[in-house]
Amino acid sequence: MADQNEKNIEEMMERAEASAKGYFREGLNCSECVFQSFLDLGLTDLPREVIALSSGFGGGIGMTKNTCGALLGAAMSVAAVKGRKNPKAKEDINERIDELYGEDGIYSIFSSLVGEFEEKYGTVSCKEITDKFPDWHSRERKKNCQSIVGYAAALGVKYALK
Repeated sequence: MADQNEKNIEEMMERAEASAKGYFREGLNCSECVFQSFLDLGLTDLPREVIALSSGFGGGIGMTKNTCGALLGAAMSVAAVKGRKNPKAKEDINERIDELYGEDGIYSIFSSLVGEFEEKYGTVSCKEITDKFPDWHSRERKKNCQSIVGYAAALGVKYALK
């Protein structure tokens, strides 16, 4: 059973990667590509319009080249599944805090996601990822970002389904 579940997760990761890369070719920004591919998989019951939440994150948050928009899209995807639907559901403040910071808390999932992304690319900074391409509109930069978008989409699915 575990093998089948792992196979299903890998298949969904591959679908997310291909879908996100396709959206990038269609002109969606990096964050939108990742989040839209996740929504397409039907892993959440959020309305399709929530894609709007990811629009400002492209180019490292509004082209400021801060945190990679693809990574932010992956984090949003994970949050759609693992995030707290009602942060005040636990009556006790200490339980709420532990839900976030505890050994198996929500933050540990996101920390691992960011760590894995950073391990692969050496950074989470859009600036550091893209500054080696002097022309933002160059084919080389676009191909590089398209690859990152695909990876981030797969990574988001991996952590959402863990």
